Order: sequence, then C-alpha cells, then structure tokens
Amino acid sequence: MAFHLVVGAGPIGRHVAAELASEGEEVVLASRSGTGPALPGIRRLALDATDAAATAEAARGAAALYNCVNPPHYHRWPQEWPPIAAALLQAAERSGAVLATTSNLYPYGRPTAPMVEGQPDTPAEAKGEVRARMWADALTAHRAGRARVVEVRSSDYVGDIAGMNASVPRALPAALAGRTARVIGDPDQPHTWTDVDDVARLLVAAAADPTAWGRVWHTPSNPPRTQRQALADACAAVGKEPGDVRAYPDRTLALASTVVPALRAIRAMSFQFTAPFVMASATTQQHFGLAPTPWPQVCERTARAALSRAA
Repeated sequence: MAFHLVVGAGPIGRHVAAELASEGEEVVLASRSGTGPALPGIRRLALDATDAAATAEAARGAAALYNCVNPPHYHRWPQEWPPIAAALLQAAERSGAVLATTSNLYPYGRPTAPMVEGQPDTPAEAKGEVRARMWADALTAHRAGRARVVEVRSSDYVGDIAGMNASVPRALPAALAGRTARVIGDPDQPHTWTDVDDVARLLVAAAADPTAWGRVWHTPSNPPRTQRQALADACAAVGKEPGDVRAYPDRTLALASTVVPALRAIRAMSFQFTAPFVMASATTQQHFGLAPTPWPQVCERTARAALSRAA
C-alpha cells in the first residue's frame, strides 16, 4: 500500500499530514527531530533532509514526497537550501515518488501587476534566486523524465500558525491586546494573504493529479487586504477592538539590520509591503475546483491561534 512522506513538521507540514490523514491515507511526517502532531494515521520519523540516500529510503514505496521544509535563518538560505533541495529531488528520482514542493512568491521578484501562474521567474534578491533555482532544477529533472514534480506557491501565511514569523501573526498579539501593532512597510498597501489550510489542500491535490505535474500553481487565496485591514478583520472576528497599526521607522530597521543578519534578509524583501503585492489564483481554482477558505473563517482561526498561544 502506498503512503505519503511529508518532510518538515512546521505549520505547512503538519497541515499537509493532517489533510492526508483525514482522507484515510497512510502518512509519515519526517523532521530532523522526529517530532510532530500525534494524530491517527500519522507516523513520525527522524530524518536529515540533506541526506539523499536516507530520504530516498524513507520514500521507497511512497506515492508522493512533500517538501514542506522551511529553513528559519533567512540570511543562510543560500547555504542551507541547496543541499536540502538536491537531496529531496534525488530522493524523488530514486523512489519514483511525486515531489510536491511548498514555495512562495520570491522567485517572481518585484511585481508590477498581479502575479499569475506561468509567469517567468525574475528574482530580485538572494532568497528569490535560491527558490527560483530549486524550481528550475526540479523542472529540468521532470522534463528529462527523471522525476515527477509540482510546485505550489503562496503569499504570506495566515490561519492556524501562531508564533510563525509571518506578517499578520507577528503583529496580531499586540493588535488583539489593543496596543500599537508594528508592521514592515506601508500598512495600507493591498496584499494577498494565504491560509495554510488551503496550501495543504492544494499540495495534496496537485501531487495526486498527473495533469498538474511540471507546473507551478498558486494557492487559492482571498481578495487582497492591507495589513491594517487584515489585522482589524482578525480582531473583529473574535470581538476585539484593534490597536493602532504603524510601520516600523525605516531608520530603526536600517540600524537594527546592521547587527541582525536575518533582518537584513527581510529588508531585502520589503518591496512586498511598500507597494501592491497581489497574487492571482484563478487558473488554479479552475483547474482543481478549489476555492479559498472564506475570509471571515480565516480571520477567526488566525486570531484564535494567536489568543491560544498567548494564554
């Protein structure tokens, strides 16, 4: 009987594993520590994702291999991602499992219009270059018949991800408490937000659909909302009056980034929040028959996750 190997036990990996388990599939959730949710149908496994041989052995007999890894040190992505990506691609080639990769919008660079499925990658900084190279390598293997691959790209995460270093979840605790919430960039620029549940649903669907392989798909997401609007909506969903929303002074960020490498990497992507950053997903929605989780539900889950973590 085929099973599914999910590599990475962060929010996306956990949601993918839970989605598969809810469909009655056998799931192995792998991470370096071997930890993860203790749910029916999910077996946990300690695995070094940079070890191609070990990953290939773990994926033997798997229907799909899901790359849900997310190295936390942004400034070290050029060093940390390549060995992981290479090992997972080699494991897919050796095992025959479909490689379904969780990705983001960084490869597109600075958008001048809503980002759509199929547009070329034009990365504007190092993290985008890393992710674009990962997809290019996977697509080369796919076109050569060595592997079957698919990639799912999403905008900034919302949903049940309290504690994750994402814009809305990071600022939400202060907003819920009625304090001033600080955000990067302009709080009044339109922005797409993606629910992690919708990411999981699309990854599972894309891995199972041969007509989807060899392509990039955008997770179904709701119409854009500004950072100010998203924080206010999340507060309202649980009956809270939000505090003020203000941008971090650029001078403060510039000074802090001189001593915090990760902040320098984040500032290199600040264009995501200083101009419209909108992702379209109509092609994906039509192909898979999927729709985004209704925005009020997304906001309530995002807020309740933040409140739960604060309790």
